[in-house]
Amino acid sequence: MSFFKRIFSSEKKETLDKGLEKTKTTFFSKLSKAIVGKSKVDDDVLDNLEEILVSSDVGVDTTLKIITRIEKRVSEDKYLGTSELNQILQEEIASLLSETNTGEATEFVIPVTTKPYVLMVVGVNGVGKTTTIGKLAYQFKKQGYKVVLGAADTFRAAAIDQLQIWADRVDVPIVRQNMGSDPASVAFDTLQSAVAQDADIVIIDTAGRLHNKINLMNELSKVKRVMQKVVADAPHDVLLVLDGSTGQNAFEQAKQFTAATEVTSLAVTKLDGTAKGGVVIGISDQFQIPVKYIGVGEGIEDLQVFNKFEFVDSFFK
Repeated sequence: MSFFKRIFSSEKKETLDKGLEKTKTTFFSKLSKAIVGKSKVDDDVLDNLEEILVSSDVGVDTTLKIITRIEKRVSEDKYLGTSELNQILQEEIASLLSETNTGEATEFVIPVTTKPYVLMVVGVNGVGKTTTIGKLAYQFKKQGYKVVLGAADTFRAAAIDQLQIWADRVDVPIVRQNMGSDPASVAFDTLQSAVAQDADIVIIDTAGRLHNKINLMNELSKVKRVMQKVVADAPHDVLLVLDGSTGQNAFEQAKQFTAATEVTSLAVTKLDGTAKGGVVIGISDQFQIPVKYIGVGEGIEDLQVFNKFEFVDSFFK
């Protein structure tokens, strides 16, 4: 298929290959065992494949879609060898991801027509939210954008301090108040400051408490309303950060947050330390919300723009 012939930046691709190593190794060792002694793709092979995809955290619904597509190929081709299964799987997963019409970007860019571009980041504590914000600030600054951070997760002093460390490291301005301050007030001040500084992009951190969804919903709604007093159509993107290593729990968090607020994009972190990388395929398909970024390592450069062609190529390499 033509999209596998694309040229990827070698350094970025190496990091992605390495980051997906655990997922890939686990997946293909299971697949090898499932087809040992088999020469053609039959019902047994498909049953085993279904089990492997589900256990790789692709998710039940997405797995069934993939199996249905492969069954169709088997019935059309009449005789399909197990040696061709990898290629067919690769093509069908890429085709499934292609249906979302997203995941084709290769650079950290924002629309030139909107200034400042307001990105609100949501997610539970511990998923790598603040680190993702720091790495995004670094990448956007590297592209020549003027970035301002807003520490509106005022529920935890550690969140404010951690964001300050990232702001210092990347050398971008941050707007912060004391722990316990009104998050909407911090967001308001941040946007005012960004407008005054003629900033290109504002990244707002928010608290990630899911134990009371109503409170979370009210808080995020208030933050949005107050921001709109400064920038009428803010936020332009609501990015939900999910920890890929939690597998099915990431699906649950995505469900909870999409119910609490309008999520417009996703970042899936910590894919390098887990065999659950298949979660990216399932989440992208099930929620029909674009996966924009993936975390494939701890380094500052290891947050990548999610490109489905690169991802599938690395997964099957």
